[in-house]
Amino acid sequence: MSGPEPGSTPARILAAAADEFAERGLAGARVDRIAERAAANKQRLYAYFTSKDALFDAVVENRIDQFVDAVPFDADDLPGYAVRLLDFNLAHPELVRLLLWHTLERPGVLAGLPEWQHATTAKVEALQAALDRRPGVTGASAERVLTQVLGLVHGLLLVPGVAQGAVRDDLHAAVRRLVEG
Repeated sequence: MSGPEPGSTPARILAAAADEFAERGLAGARVDRIAERAAANKQRLYAYFTSKDALFDAVVENRIDQFVDAVPFDADDLPGYAVRLLDFNLAHPELVRLLLWHTLERPGVLAGLPEWQHATTAKVEALQAALDRRPGVTGASAERVLTQVLGLVHGLLLVPGVAQGAVRDDLHAAVRRLVEG
């Protein structure tokens, strides 16, 4: 997804808003603070983004490549993908907070974003093909398997001390068992 020209007013607004929303969520974010951080006035902000909700959605759309594509998906190594995704999320807690805030405060909107749908569909199709090639795995729903893997990864992010190596090993083993049946 291409975004605004780097250094432009919309780009500065998106960057400032990403920080504000990751820190405080939609309800706690203040347009005044965003405008000040972006060195833009509120009128200009609203000229580019019609509302605070629209700005929040634009921030998520602007960051969607980081959410979806930062960790290359490998349908044939789902346990390794899960561990790499966990590591990425641990290294980028601001993205995790932004995604969690958006999911809590704008329920259902994320799943409707075309970029999110495209990336998810591609992962599900690749995973379904990989599952269909595995001996002994019949009728497995790639969508459900992917949802379970993402649930394991994101659930671990809420547990204190998750950065320990044993957690990664446990995640790898759990996802391996999930795909092996």
